[in-house]
Amino acid sequence: MILTRSGLVLGGLFLVLAGFVAAGPQAGLLIAIGLGFGLVLEGLRLGFSGPWRQIWFERDGRGFLAQVLAVGITAAVALPLLAAAPEELSGAHAPVGLAMIVAAFVFGIAMQIVFGCGSGTLVNAGSGNAIGALALVGFIAGSFFGTLHLGWWTSLGSLPVLTLQGMFGDNGGLVLTLAGLAALAGLIWWRAEPGKRMPPARLWIAAGLVAALALANLVIAGQPWGIVYGLGLWGAKIAQAGGADVAANAFWANPAHAERLTASVLTDITTLTNIGLLFGAFMAMRWRRSPDAQVVRLKPQGWVCVLMAGLVLGYSARVAFGCNVGAFFSGVSTGSLHGWVWLAAAFAGSIIGVRLRPVLLPAAEPRGREVAA
Repeated sequence: MILTRSGLVLGGLFLVLAGFVAAGPQAGLLIAIGLGFGLVLEGLRLGFSGPWRQIWFERDGRGFLAQVLAVGITAAVALPLLAAAPEELSGAHAPVGLAMIVAAFVFGIAMQIVFGCGSGTLVNAGSGNAIGALALVGFIAGSFFGTLHLGWWTSLGSLPVLTLQGMFGDNGGLVLTLAGLAALAGLIWWRAEPGKRMPPARLWIAAGLVAALALANLVIAGQPWGIVYGLGLWGAKIAQAGGADVAANAFWANPAHAERLTASVLTDITTLTNIGLLFGAFMAMRWRRSPDAQVVRLKPQGWVCVLMAGLVLGYSARVAFGCNVGAFFSGVSTGSLHGWVWLAAAFAGSIIGVRLRPVLLPAAEPRGREVAA
């Protein structure tokens, strides 16, 4: 091992302490939450893209059911919290539009090509997977480019922001959300083969931990767990450092975004959890195996495809108002209609993405499992 286990623990503690010192208690706590996400997703192998492939092509529903369980636990607590403290807490709510639906569909394709969604790309990069690292570079650039064109895409028209609690009341929204998740779980159970339905204990534990971390994120940050905004902000700051007039763009001229652009990156909530997630995945991987397990081999054109797919992944995530975390997980668990529409479109795209993967990456040798991708 490159680092001892005690060294990994000390590194995590130092990262949290650095957040406290540099940006205050909230920053330190959010980095700690991000570390938790990384440790759980990598250490217990809970993810998004792999289980979607498995339910459709292998009739294995265990990973997807764990996802649904995590969303359901989060929703059961988050929706009453939002109703009790509407001024202090906000949900992951976004409008449904044609551009958003198409972008979610494209996102589903791209995430299967690079073996990970937004959180999966961070996990894969943090755990030393070269495909994930290159895809993350593309994701950062794509998410930033998406902000530059977001106004044009949204001008194509969309519905107003709709939530189940807004349409059916707080109690009705909670009941409908949980009923929808139960129906989704039923579909997964029906699709899965016997013996590939009930998640193992590892995934039950992971689902509960992810839900607890997501709720902690909501309470401490005042908003749900997200991924995409932070990566787009990183791209914007890099472009600005390179001399680009980012602030002239309509998206970044918005007062809320302009403040993030000029302030320290450690003032951005999603950046803090993203940083923690990266290091948490690194800790989990180094804790249990050597770096040699992360070797991948691609033909030169395969690496180009990974970078371009990462670019598309980030761009489409921005136009679709989120990835599997910000749109599906956090959107559905806080009552957003957008989250359900996003799920349907992205899942349909992922089926195509799985079929395209061997064509675009014929020699890909990822890690021996995809459940955490």
